Amino acid sequence: MPAIEVSHLRKSYHGTTAVADVSFDVADGEIFGIVGSNGAGKTTTVECISGLRTPDGGRVRVLGLDPQHDREALRRVLGVQLQESQMPARIKVREALELYASFYPDPADVDTLLEQWGLADKAKARFGKLSGGQKQRLAIALAMVGNPRVVVLDELTTGLDPHARRTAWELVEKVREAGVTVLLVTHFMAEAERLCDRLAVIDRGRVAALDTPAALAGLGPASAQRIRFRPSQPVDVAELAALPEVSAVEQRGAQLAVSGDADVIGAVTAYLARRQIIAAELRVEQTSLDDAFIALTSHSTKGDVG
Repeated sequence: MPAIEVSHLRKSYHGTTAVADVSFDVADGEIFGIVGSNGAGKTTTVECISGLRTPDGGRVRVLGLDPQHDREALRRVLGVQLQESQMPARIKVREALELYASFYPDPADVDTLLEQWGLADKAKARFGKLSGGQKQRLAIALAMVGNPRVVVLDELTTGLDPHARRTAWELVEKVREAGVTVLLVTHFMAEAERLCDRLAVIDRGRVAALDTPAALAGLGPASAQRIRFRPSQPVDVAELAALPEVSAVEQRGAQLAVSGDADVIGAVTAYLARRQIIAAELRVEQTSLDDAFIALTSHSTKGDVG
């Protein structure tokens, strides 16, 4: 049995469709990602899975439980960290964990959680004094306090600096190592690529694509292959753009970015060699998950609610 089953989920607000038709399964022990533009329906989807929203139609099951009719049983097996979750500024870290632990019949040990998630030295610190990374550590610890089998993490690393974000990624991997299934909502493609076994791309309330990050990256346009470099002397951009293999040339200061088909690298390097131009700081970029995401969601509109 899949850990999470979503079939033809629908949800609207005052006549505006947030989720039109979303279906996917999450395997036990998997890190499954949901990505999409702002307003695509990501958060509404996970709120329906968590039992916080009542769907207008479709079927949702978490470990075989109906989030609407099996709320008490679901609370014992599901941990949730929501995008907008906050704590009172004056509550202390240990107090918050002890409060959440009191909601469960068999909670995790608070001291173990403090040590496991790097919060032992912040046990007496108030929530309002924590850094962004420390708040995210606490959010994960709170999601794990009930010893869940499934955890939902919604935009976990939004607002974090790159160092804190990578630390959060390591924490998510630790959650999976503990045998917990993770449903991760993110808009960072690097995060999805690093963490997720599979991804669902949601666009305007529907699943536009579902596969592994590597397979989805292959859906990007052929022109997404790029070569970036700093020429040793000025280049005739119009002449470079006229090469049959080149589809676009961008100039940013002293750097050039040339996009094209599979033969663009050979064509550009041969062109530079003929003119005795050295390509310094040369970097080749293949089709990325970002490219595929843009291609899959390029028709998104701004009026959706999610």
